[in-house]
Amino acid sequence: MEPSPAGAEEGGGRFRASEHQHARYNPLRDDWVLVSAHRVKRPWQGQLEKPPPEDVPRWDPNNPLCPGATRANGEVNPQYEGTFVFPNDFPALQPDAPEPDDSDHPLFQAAPARGVCKVMCFHPWSDLTLPLMSLPEIRAVVDAWAELATELGASYPWVQIFENKGAMMGCSNPHPHCQVWASSFLPNEARLEDRTQRQHLSQHGVPMLLEYAEQEARRKERLVVENADWLVVVPYWATWPYQTLLLPRRHVCRLQDLSDSERDNLASIMQRLLIKYDNLFEVSFPYSMGWHGAPTGPYLEEDCRHWQLHAHYYPPLLRSATVRKFMVGYEMLAQAQRDLTPEQAAERLRSLPEVHYKKRAEEV
Repeated sequence: MEPSPAGAEEGGGRFRASEHQHARYNPLRDDWVLVSAHRVKRPWQGQLEKPPPEDVPRWDPNNPLCPGATRANGEVNPQYEGTFVFPNDFPALQPDAPEPDDSDHPLFQAAPARGVCKVMCFHPWSDLTLPLMSLPEIRAVVDAWAELATELGASYPWVQIFENKGAMMGCSNPHPHCQVWASSFLPNEARLEDRTQRQHLSQHGVPMLLEYAEQEARRKERLVVENADWLVVVPYWATWPYQTLLLPRRHVCRLQDLSDSERDNLASIMQRLLIKYDNLFEVSFPYSMGWHGAPTGPYLEEDCRHWQLHAHYYPPLLRSATVRKFMVGYEMLAQAQRDLTPEQAAERLRSLPEVHYKKRAEEV
């Protein structure tokens, strides 16, 4: 038997990423994802998700996030007209928690965990989401994020800003909002990204995600949207079907370091991305998203040049508004696996209109 030519599969012709399984390396997490694009053709007879409700009332006196509503602790919200930040009534972290006792064995270790948790409402109306808000309103959200990162980052090493959108992602309230948790420690993901980015800068002399953004801007095949200051890609190593990575073009370590023009362009590119997400299946697209930047608190005095600010978007939907990707079985016990290539996902998102489907329907 003659040897197979380079780049060919035994008995399968030349390799094509869109048809043949392969593994891709994620340098940010130092792990691998299995890409099995052919699996997306398989029939689905599993669980169907319930689409999000389309009839959310604009104001509900029983919704604790609405202006003027009473929250669980008895406090009454002000009649806010923009963003509104308040302490989480059920915080996962508290600033005055006692320290655990010393461990009596290396297999049973505990460490102190202190912090604060806040909730930030994006808008007073419950029937709006970020893609349906105006650019000035989204810019106000960006500014509030930066203010919280500065305020909490003055003393805490890590400030995690994140949004869970939709019941599918565990969101318990449809009102547009996010959470901000500041911790006295670096969480697992932060420690991992700190290590991999530090190693990349040491070995290559350039921040990993700055180099990655430059590469993706040239290659174009995974690009979704871009402007003068930002670009959004489906990362080469994406795990979730329509996962995206939001990256600045210049080297910037933290949200609070963004210029006015970068904040304006961030509001714009977020709106464009999220409109495309909603237009994909013409549904309010569920996701978990969050910002990662250089650590704060005591790290403000340290060299953090290896860090590059970025935001992760992790949406679960795969085939339709009712069919999601499940991370179970092999994904939990072996490694992550995806059912279509990042290039296919990017092309589909890129081709979508940038006018929201609800506004198109209003024009008809």
